[in-house]
Amino acid sequence: MSADAREAVLARVRSALATPGTPRARADGPPATGAGLAVPTDRAEILDLFALRVVDYRAVVDRVLEGDLGAAVARALATHGATSAVAPTGLDPGWFEPARAAGVTVSSQDEVTHDRRPDAAALDAVVGVVTTADVGIAVTGTIVLAHGPGQGPRALTLVPDLHVCVVRADQVVADVPEATERLADSVRAGRPLTWISGPSATSDIELERVEGVHGPRTLHVLIVDAE
Repeated sequence: MSADAREAVLARVRSALATPGTPRARADGPPATGAGLAVPTDRAEILDLFALRVVDYRAVVDRVLEGDLGAAVARALATHGATSAVAPTGLDPGWFEPARAAGVTVSSQDEVTHDRRPDAAALDAVVGVVTTADVGIAVTGTIVLAHGPGQGPRALTLVPDLHVCVVRADQVVADVPEATERLADSVRAGRPLTWISGPSATSDIELERVEGVHGPRTLHVLIVDAE
C-alpha cells in the first residue's frame, strides 16, 4: 500500500470516529435466532418443548415417574452398555439397586475423588455418571448444574462417556431469564455452573462433527413427572 493510499484510509477512519453515526439495526440480515418463537406458559407445553429441544441435540429423553426412577436409571445405563457408573454424594442409594442387581459396578464419589479433586485414573475407568440437575430450559433444551448435592464436582460430569441426568418436572422453566432467576442463589454462593445443551460436540476444520471431545459423548435425560 502506497503512502498516499494509507493516508486516505486513515483519513476516512478519523472522519468516521470524529462524527459517529446514529446506531441503527440492520434490516438486511437474517432474523435473530429464536425470533418469533412463542414462549410456552402451560406446564404440559413447557415439558413437551423441553423434551423436544433436548432430543434436537441428539440426546435421549425418557419420561418417568418417581417410583420408577431406579428402574429407569438401570435401563438408561444398559441402553448405552455402561457396566460401571459413579454416584455423586447426595443421591438416593435406591436409584442404583436395580443397576447393581443387573451387574453394574457403582462407585461412590469418594472412590473417584480426593477432597473433591478427581482421581484421573479411577474416574477415567468409569463409563457413566448419574446426576440430578438444578434447572432445565424449555426453549433451548439446556440443562444447568450448580454442582451441589447429587451432582458432585464438575469433573464427574465431564470425564465419563455417558451422563444420565435426572431432571424433575418442577425444575423445568420456560426460558433463560426464568432460569437465571432460579440460579441466582447459586451464583451468589460462588458455585460453578455447567450449562449442558446435548452431548459434548465440536467440529473439525472440515466441519465434521465429533462428539465426546470436551465431555460425555452421550447424554440421557430422565424427566421425572409427578405421580
